[in-house]
Amino acid sequence: MKRNSDKPIRITEVCLRDGSHSVAHQFTEEQVRSVVRALDDAGVHYIEVSHGDGLGGSTLQYGRSLVDEMKLIEAAVSECTTSKIAVLQLPGIGTVHELKQAHALGAKLVRVATHVTEADVSAQHINMARELGMETLGFLMMTHTATPEKLLEQAKLMESYGAEAVYVTDSAGALLPDDVRERVRLLRQELSCEIGFHAHNNLSLAVANTLAAIEEGATRIDGSVRCLGAGAGNTQTEVLIAVLARLGVDTGVDLYKMMDLAEDVVGPILPRSQEIRKGSLVMGYAGVYSSFLLHAERAAARFGLDARDILVELGRRKAIGGQEDMIIDVAADIAKQRKQEVVQ
Repeated sequence: MKRNSDKPIRITEVCLRDGSHSVAHQFTEEQVRSVVRALDDAGVHYIEVSHGDGLGGSTLQYGRSLVDEMKLIEAAVSECTTSKIAVLQLPGIGTVHELKQAHALGAKLVRVATHVTEADVSAQHINMARELGMETLGFLMMTHTATPEKLLEQAKLMESYGAEAVYVTDSAGALLPDDVRERVRLLRQELSCEIGFHAHNNLSLAVANTLAAIEEGATRIDGSVRCLGAGAGNTQTEVLIAVLARLGVDTGVDLYKMMDLAEDVVGPILPRSQEIRKGSLVMGYAGVYSSFLLHAERAAARFGLDARDILVELGRRKAIGGQEDMIIDVAADIAKQRKQEVVQ
């Protein structure tokens, strides 16, 4: 495999953060401990632990966590011998208060996430994380909604604030391999920091897109064991490790141990198989934020609608992460419109 970087690939496992969406944020402490123990034993570099919508996300709008995330972070840290615990923070949802608290509990890395056109709101959080001595990365979401040039502009802002890497984040699973190549290649050419890539599998392209990103120079790569993540899940970590090994790329992660933990530890946690069903497929097709699926399904049941119609309309309105409150409004609008059509 030809890579446009000589830096090692570092894997961040996101099943305990992105996967929180799939379990409606109901992870137990023992589930987190067992998964972290197994991932640490397999040699995974970073393990992200927080509410699906990042630090401070346990709210009525985004979904209440069963267990306070700080307790889960503390438990995860206590189970690590070599892996580092990471957290996600979305300015406007989480504050520097939660960031300081997570750091005090032992979190070593933070990804500060914003919509792809709103990097300017990340400055305070990136600066604070650097002051705390944390590894600090920028995470630009919904990158399919912006041109590569706009993405570069925003990535430069995050780099200027102190981000040590900037992620191209395919939040909707809507990017195609050529889209990924174009974006990662441009950032690799123009930035001094590392480039990361986070995929969703709504169009069954997560592994292919991740390989394209790695070939173009991305070195910070996300995966989720058994695809445990929002929508159809993320790049399946154990599959990616196997493919990279076939391509001659040594990640330092034990493949057999990843296979075993996927089957024996994460498998029993899955509420359902992470397959590409109609809801997740339409999110990739319409370009909708992957965490919207469960909210759209609940709204569809409430108003007697097809969740796909809600998701397509959200895509048309260009809804972004953090606008979950729009889902009920959109469903109500569709239901009202259809009632009027029947009357007419």
